[in-house]
Amino acid sequence: MIRSIDTSQLSHPELHRLMLGAIAPRPIAFASTVDTSGRPNLAPFSFFNAFGVNPSTIIFSPSRRGRDNTTKDTFNNLKEVPEVVINAVNYGMVEQVSLASTEFPAGINEFEKSGFTPLASVKVRPFRVAESPVQWECRVREIIETGTGGGAANLVICEVLMVHISESALTPDGQIDTTKLDLVGRMGGDYYVRASGNALFEVEKPLQKPAIGIDSLPVAVKNSKILTGNELGRLGSSESIPAETELVTISQMDEVVAIHGKYADSMQRAEQMQLLIRDLLKKNRKREALCVAYLL
Repeated sequence: MIRSIDTSQLSHPELHRLMLGAIAPRPIAFASTVDTSGRPNLAPFSFFNAFGVNPSTIIFSPSRRGRDNTTKDTFNNLKEVPEVVINAVNYGMVEQVSLASTEFPAGINEFEKSGFTPLASVKVRPFRVAESPVQWECRVREIIETGTGGGAANLVICEVLMVHISESALTPDGQIDTTKLDLVGRMGGDYYVRASGNALFEVEKPLQKPAIGIDSLPVAVKNSKILTGNELGRLGSSESIPAETELVTISQMDEVVAIHGKYADSMQRAEQMQLLIRDLLKKNRKREALCVAYLL
C-alpha cells in the first residue's frame, strides 16, 4: 500500500518532517562565517550538496526559521561578509557539531562553546575547523532567497577557492579514502548515519560501458520471485550476453552439474539455479552468474 499526500494539505512543519525523514541521508555543511566585526559563527546545515566543478559549486541553505520566520546568524553574516568555510563532519566530532547547532545569541563564539579549534584560512576571513577532515574555503557568488515566509530556503551558492584535506584521509596516491573519512549524514529527527564499516558498499558505475539491461535477461530470471531487483540490476549491467562457448563451459561447472543431478523436478531445479546465481553474485563472480541465468 502507498499513502499519497497532497502537500497543499500539509502544514509547513508536517512537510518539513516528511522531507527530513525521507530525503536522507544528507551530507552536513558545518559552515563557518564571520560578521563585519570579525566575530565567528559556526553552524551545521544538512540542506547541502555539491553541484558542479566548472565553476566549482557548493550550495547550502540556512533556511528561515519556521516557528517565527527569523533568519539565522549564518545567513545574516553572509549578507555582510560573503565568504564561508564548509567543514566536513565525521563521527569523531558529531556531538560537538550538534552542540554548535544550539541557537546561541548573536555574537557568541560557537568555536568556544562547542570546543572546536579555529584555524586561519588562506583566502577567506572565516576560520576553518581544525578537527574537520576536509575544509572548503568558499566565496559566495549568489544568495537566492526562495521566499519570505517561515521555512523558506536561502540558497547560498558558493565557489570553492581552497580545499584542505587531512593526510590521514588520503590514499598513498593522494585520493580521498572513503573508508578513512568516517563521515556522518543527517537523517530525520535525532538520527544520523555513519558512513563506515558495513554501511559502506560498492556499486560499479556503468558510465559509458555497454549494458545488456534487465529486459535482455531470460524470462525465467527476469520474472524471478527469488532474485531481488538489485541482483537483477547487477546481471543487467553486464556488457554482453554470454557466448555459446561460455554457456557450454558453465554447464559443466560442478555446482550446475550437482543441481541437475539432484533435482529432477524442473521447478525445483530452476529455484536452485537461481539460488546459485545469488551465491555467485555474492562472491563477485558476476559473469558466471550471468551464464547460469542463461542456462535456465
